[in-house]
Amino acid sequence: MADNSRSGERADILGILAEQREMLLITARNLNDEQARTRSTVSDLTVGGLIKHVTATEKTWIETIRNLDDTTTFDMDSAMEQYYMRDDETLAGLLGSYAAVARDTEQFVLALDDLDLQVPLPTAPWAPEREWWSARKVLLHIIRETAHHSGHADIIRESLDGANSTMQRGADAGMTFD
Repeated sequence: MADNSRSGERADILGILAEQREMLLITARNLNDEQARTRSTVSDLTVGGLIKHVTATEKTWIETIRNLDDTTTFDMDSAMEQYYMRDDETLAGLLGSYAAVARDTEQFVLALDDLDLQVPLPTAPWAPEREWWSARKVLLHIIRETAHHSGHADIIRESLDGANSTMQRGADAGMTFD
């Protein structure tokens, strides 16, 4: 197989996913565990809970491609638990898990023979008939999920202490704000 790690479709997919992860991770910078579990809007969502959810979501989708199980169903109870950072969890631990999943995803995508591989999706209450997506579409869905929840996290963080990912990226680039 050709080296797909530096150019081509796989590199583009992984690059965009890395950018979306970076935006999500910016929202967690310099937060302590209490802040990471704090609801700062009317939603139950927290920065820590979103990182936990995005980690589990990415891991689950990669396993869906890896296992090609045409009998699987969506586990609603597990999915709902993913949104909550428990008292015994730390932000550092959640970030470590996210980094490990990111590494696994990158290795898996680079080794995947065919992005057109047809993947059976779990059935769910909103999708009772089994659907099949290409591995490419599953990876694009992971990007969409990450971006979607990154936006949630940015609003939560701004509500916590005024920080936001756009200003942080600007500061990282040397910009100053009055």
